[in-house]
This record gives sequence, structure tokens and C-alpha cells, in this order.
Amino acid sequence: MKAILSLILLTLMVAYGNDDRPPIPYDYLSKPQVQRFIRTMHKQYGFSEAYLKRVLEHAKLDRDTLARYTGKFKKNSTVGSWERFKLHVVNKETFQEAKRFKHTHYHTLKQASYRYHVDMDYIVGFIGVESRFGTYTGDYNVLDALTTLAFHHNRMQRFFKSELKHLFLFAREKQYDITKLEGSFAGAMGCVQQVPSVARKFNYDFDGDGASVWDIEDCIGSIAKFMHTKGWREGKIVAVPATFPTSKGERFKGLRVGFKTRYKLTTLRKHGIRPLSLYPYSTAALIRLRNRTHDELWLGAPNFKALTAYNASSNYGMAIHLIADAIKDQR
Repeated sequence: MKAILSLILLTLMVAYGNDDRPPIPYDYLSKPQVQRFIRTMHKQYGFSEAYLKRVLEHAKLDRDTLARYTGKFKKNSTVGSWERFKLHVVNKETFQEAKRFKHTHYHTLKQASYRYHVDMDYIVGFIGVESRFGTYTGDYNVLDALTTLAFHHNRMQRFFKSELKHLFLFAREKQYDITKLEGSFAGAMGCVQQVPSVARKFNYDFDGDGASVWDIEDCIGSIAKFMHTKGWREGKIVAVPATFPTSKGERFKGLRVGFKTRYKLTTLRKHGIRPLSLYPYSTAALIRLRNRTHDELWLGAPNFKALTAYNASSNYGMAIHLIADAIKDQR
């Protein structure tokens, strides 16, 4: 689950990395592996071969998407540096939007928080990072993106072939026109950016009008449920800033960093690392944020690990945390 969810990337930042090459027609039906895919989907899942051929004949080659997974796309276009997060996500404009979103959807957020024992501000943070509070859910044709990645060589081709299978199943279950679905370059859809396999597994009807990955209330409930299943501790600390021995402008060195690390506080103190506010746990993840001129260190609590279960990135988790922290006293 974690490995799959870590692939759900920030479509908000995708808008700033597109190389502006539109998808082009491509003869997928001439490829033997496509013919094998058609036979498998027919035999295992009962799809009409005529339908499968008609859909895949419609699919185009998305060169932009393919470049991101073949090493030809520019650095940091699929994985956000902290500077990119600050530029596009963690800023005053986002904090203001987060406050408005919380006010507008307060009743639903309160319901979800109560039902799943999670902090509503972090639900807001998730939706802010994933889709700019539901306003940007991706403008890539999902069929084109996943067909391209499933049938052209790239470093994650096996994964994307599986996601193409789930896209067909998802569209059939929801009675969607598979050729019209839009999302990220990786095939993630909706206000919390779920790839088809995840959308099928965590499809959640929170407001009683049918589950939809594009419905804000369903997305609020889905994130709350996810946080609960990943061990979120309501009202507990997520992360605190820390000091470390350095002169101005120096980078942090000496210990491995990242959300997967786990150090005893006694070990961190031996290296001159100390929390700047109350940190009630005996161990912590050591999180480094690389700014242009300096590094920031943070101590990550168990709740921080829950954030990174949705996307395996320290920058991602810290972006959610800072948005949530900015609105914690707002209603």
C-alpha cells in the first residue's frame, strides 16, 4: 500500500513542469504486448475485445508523460524539492486558501474528525497539497498517460500496466467514459490524487450521494479514514523544529536524515541537536529541509510517519504539517 501511494505525486507542481508537447496519435493495436493485454482483460475480467480495441485505438502517445519516467525530463519535475514546495505550495496564498477551505467545509471536516479521531487541520493540509483544495486535479488524459507508460519502456512500466488494468475496471464500475477521465501525468485522479488501483480500494462515499474521487466531501472522509488506518494520534505532536551546531549558511552533516530515520533523543543531543519546543517522545525521525542558503532540521513524531504513508517524502509531510499549523486556530 505504502509503495503504491508513494507514487501519487503533486499534480499542483506538474502544471509548472509540462514540456508543452501534446499527445499524438499512435498505433497501439500493432504492438504484440497490447494484443496480449486485450486477451487478458477479456479472459480474466470479461471485457469485450471490440470495446478494448476501440478504446486503445483511441489512446494517444503522451511524450511529456513518458519523458518523466525515462530520465529525459528536467530535474525535480516529478519529485518536488523543498524550494519548489515553498514556491508553489507552502506560502501565504496557500495558507489563506486553507483558511477559506476550512471555513467553507467546517461541518464536514468536523464530522470526519469526530468519526475517525483525527485532526481536521491535517485533512485540509492533505487536500491543499494534493489538489490546491480541489481546484487543480490534473489536466492530463488518464487513458493516454497510462497507456503510454504501460506499453513504452520506462522504469515503472510494470506498475503502470497494472494501473491501466485498474483504470478499465474503475471506469466500468463507475460507468465513466474511460476516454474522458483527466488527472495527473501518473494517472492519479481527484482532489486527493488517487491512481486507479487506490481509487478502487478506497472509493469512499462520505456524504451519502455516491462515492466520487472528485467530490470534496468524499475526499475529506477518505483522507480522515486513511489517517486513522495509518495510526494517527489525535491532538498529538507531528513535528517540531530543532537546532544544530552550525555557522550561518552551513549545511547539516553528520547523521542520516529522512522520515524513515529513527533516533533516540539522547543520541541527537550528543550531536548537538535539540528541539526548540516541547517534544514528548524518546525517539524522533530527523527531517532536513534544504533551503537555498541553509538547512532546517525538524524532529518527526509518529504522526509525521502517518503523513508520509500517503506519499513517501519528507518534503510532502512537512508541507501538510505547515499548512495545518497555519490554520490550527481558525474556524
